[in-house]
Amino acid sequence: MVGITVVILFHVLLVYALVTGLAKKVVQVVVAPIETKVIEEVKKPPPPPEVVVPPPPKLEAPPPPFIPPPEVQITAPPPPQPTITATTPTPPPAPVVIAPAPPVQAPPAPVAPPAPPAPAPKPAGPIAAGVACSKMQVPEMPAVNTDVQGSLFVIATVKGGRVTDVQIERNTLRGVADRRAMRSFISSVETAMKEGYVCAGDNVQIRQEFAFDIKN
Repeated sequence: MVGITVVILFHVLLVYALVTGLAKKVVQVVVAPIETKVIEEVKKPPPPPEVVVPPPPKLEAPPPPFIPPPEVQITAPPPPQPTITATTPTPPPAPVVIAPAPPVQAPPAPVAPPAPPAPAPKPAGPIAAGVACSKMQVPEMPAVNTDVQGSLFVIATVKGGRVTDVQIERNTLRGVADRRAMRSFISSVETAMKEGYVCAGDNVQIRQEFAFDIKN
């Protein structure tokens, strides 16, 4: 009970002191100006540059030493010795004897017809007219108004020693004006061979070249 009384009296004295004057001093203390200072931030020194350490060199293992393979000597087997084998020929079998059959009387053969006459020999290939003919005639020159050069190659058929047919094998004439003029050259050759050639043989072909060189 005494303790509670003491606490109440302490609070009453405290309130009184604050009301009378102590409160003003407290207010003055509170109202006093407040000084402020700007404290600069202390700058830390820059960190030292990083040192780049080069990577360690790669250590490669040295290649293994070259060891030559061992030499293997192969001994060839000795060649086989030639062998000689004697063979005894087998005798051929004895021939079988067959008795001939008795002959059969054949009917008389019919009389064969007479053989046909042999065909006339085919004429050989064309031969040179200078070889087969003993007489040859030069053809007459046709009347043309242009320069003509070239040859007529002719194959003719001989029957009974006279030329019976004339065929133009190749024509190299140059300068002939038209077909009529060309026909005159061919006709001149045919006339000369049929009328002036005398040749040996019958059903024989001859070859002749007639060269022309006409200048107007």
